[in-house]
Amino acid sequence: MRLAKFLAEAGVASRRKSEELIISGQVAIDGEVVDNVATNVLADQDNITVNDEKVSIEKKVYYLLNKPVGYISSLSDPHNDKLVVDLVPEKPRVVPVGRLDMDSSGLLLLTNDGELTHQLTHPKFEVSKTYVATVNKDLDKNIVAILKKGVYLPEGLAKADEVRILDDRNLEVVIHQGWNRQIRRMLGAEGLRVTELVRVAEGRLKLADLPIGDYIELKKQDIL
Repeated sequence: MRLAKFLAEAGVASRRKSEELIISGQVAIDGEVVDNVATNVLADQDNITVNDEKVSIEKKVYYLLNKPVGYISSLSDPHNDKLVVDLVPEKPRVVPVGRLDMDSSGLLLLTNDGELTHQLTHPKFEVSKTYVATVNKDLDKNIVAILKKGVYLPEGLAKADEVRILDDRNLEVVIHQGWNRQIRRMLGAEGLRVTELVRVAEGRLKLADLPIGDYIELKKQDIL
């Protein structure tokens, strides 16, 4: 593979930024500076350094976690020591794919695969996410049409792709926009307070019967 791609997959920088590092003479192979972006290397090569720091491509891992309420999707927070990354193995280092707010639970993917993270989170790919919301009072059947037509939020028109009433106070909502606390705010605009919100699916992935706080390791082909 090209050296810049190697650096990008090793988490050093984006491919374009990695090319800039190469051109500026900050990358060496076996102690010799390499400034040619066309240089090819092996995926398991272990003699590449950036500013004298050795870099290598870690094995890509994919964890599907059933996030408990109270845990945050940030990598660190001085005000909260309950981090989702503490619920999965420490190494290799992984990051959450997207966010699931502290008051919500359910499916959260964590990985060290930057390319996959981009595919799942960039709006142009329109990856759907399915939630079950419990509200504080009985639902009117008109809520289905209202959420599908859209509710105006500061970011713009927030729309649900699919809505299904499960019982008096529970409904299933499918969205792909993924704005901050979107479902809570959409229902709040209609006078409904969400008392519980669980993400049960994302793309092809389903939470199924995975216990709260547990995770399973997936293969990339299970996800895309």
